[in-house]
Amino acid sequence: MEFDTKLIHGGISEDKYTGATSVPIYMASTFHQQKIGENEYEYSRSGNPTREAVEKLIADLEDGTAGFAFASGSAAIDTVFSLFSAGDHFVIGNDVYGGTFRLIDAVLKRFGMTFTVVDTRDLQAVKAAITPATKAIYLETPTNPLLRVTDIAAVAKIAKDRGILSIIDNTFSSPYVQRPLDLGVDIVLHSASKYLGGHSDLVAGLVVTKDQALGEKIGYLQNAIGGILAPQESWLLQRGMKTLSLRMRAHLANAEAIFNYLKNQPLISKIYYPGDPNNPDYEVAQKQMHGFGAMISFELQAGLDPKQFVEQLQVITLAESLGALESLIEIPALMTHGSIPRDIRLKNGIKDELIRLSVGVEDQKDLLADLERGFDQLKGSHQDVSNSKVHSQA
Repeated sequence: MEFDTKLIHGGISEDKYTGATSVPIYMASTFHQQKIGENEYEYSRSGNPTREAVEKLIADLEDGTAGFAFASGSAAIDTVFSLFSAGDHFVIGNDVYGGTFRLIDAVLKRFGMTFTVVDTRDLQAVKAAITPATKAIYLETPTNPLLRVTDIAAVAKIAKDRGILSIIDNTFSSPYVQRPLDLGVDIVLHSASKYLGGHSDLVAGLVVTKDQALGEKIGYLQNAIGGILAPQESWLLQRGMKTLSLRMRAHLANAEAIFNYLKNQPLISKIYYPGDPNNPDYEVAQKQMHGFGAMISFELQAGLDPKQFVEQLQVITLAESLGALESLIEIPALMTHGSIPRDIRLKNGIKDELIRLSVGVEDQKDLLADLERGFDQLKGSHQDVSNSKVHSQA
């Protein structure tokens, strides 16, 4: 079955009891058991028909064997780290979501886990960071917010050769753009609030595995910890996922058009986009991605105020999150990555002038006109600054 067809007919695509083509929202906490030990469902934390439908769908889309739905992406990440114990060591990418950094720095380290941060594109650095205590390599690709692209198959092989797990956050791509399990990865994570849900109307997290035994361990933890996705959100998520391909084609086309506009904008000092032929990660992105995603980050010229730019926009929404129908823009240093100390942000390349844009599915003309509006505002302030410098020197 091809991917677009899987979206509609994969997983549990109709209600097995009534034939309804939309799986109902089973708002039940418990289920009648005709005989002890022979029931399919017993308690909704352990299993719910609506949640099961979306879990089986993501497993099909990622070419996995088991999928698990959580109340948020952070809950999914925390549950995966619960596979491990105090004293375990992890190699982690140096450009991860601020919430992941917060979880590691403020919570997991207190439980005795240790982490070595590396640029996962540097395979030698990844190998050098592995110790006898290392249990997994954790990374994002493309990363948040600098859109760095790691060779997934190469990292998965390093992990496999050393008998450790590879874990990838696939949020920025979605399974439409890349499928890490097919490249040898052990665990794939998603903040399903983003491209998979796609409509800014739910918060959810997903985990997928290919190995059945590993899936059983995660399923046990999902039930034991209890951070499960509720039936209403499970239904919304499955409904959103059915249009993923339609939405992604529009996202990708708009992102390419905006990149072509931004690369000619003199007030920008640098653009981060996997589809840039001048990007050092371009060839790797071409090899493992179906399209280059719809995330673009860019740095304004030093001294320009990113707040002045983003607060001027009228079509593009100033908001945290990404992957929605509407285009969303934010300043990582002040918003999504504000929990990371500034010295660490700067060391990792996240400058104060950096802006992250999640390109939506609006008409390209309106998006480009909105960006032009923001740059026009900056040009005025930039000219004022230049004039004041001339006068002060005189």
